[in-house]
Amino acid sequence: MKIPKPTTASLALFEGLVPSSEPGVEVKPMFGNVAAFVNGNMFMGVFGGDVGVKLPASDVDSLKRLGGGPFGPAERPMGGYVSLPAGYTQSQAEPWVRKALTYVGAQPPKAKKKAK
Repeated sequence: MKIPKPTTASLALFEGLVPSSEPGVEVKPMFGNVAAFVNGNMFMGVFGGDVGVKLPASDVDSLKRLGGGPFGPAERPMGGYVSLPAGYTQSQAEPWVRKALTYVGAQPPKAKKKAK
């Protein structure tokens, strides 16, 4: 499976959407792309030309009806994540990012792995 590199457009959208001033939010590289985490849990990421968010099932269905699609490799899309519809602007995407941050932020913090 070949992992696509992020596009300039997807990185720009992602960077404009990351609520980095929110407590517990951090950005990390992930498989040659980039992702945003809250309390150690991923809520948004870039995969090639797509920006995806993790949402509850009802919101996943709503965003898919608006043109969102699977997020991640075609052979193995990430469950619970949906890519933002192509051409979405920052203002169109912001409510979905807020929903993702709220949803994932309510989950228990991920335990940090001990250094080897």
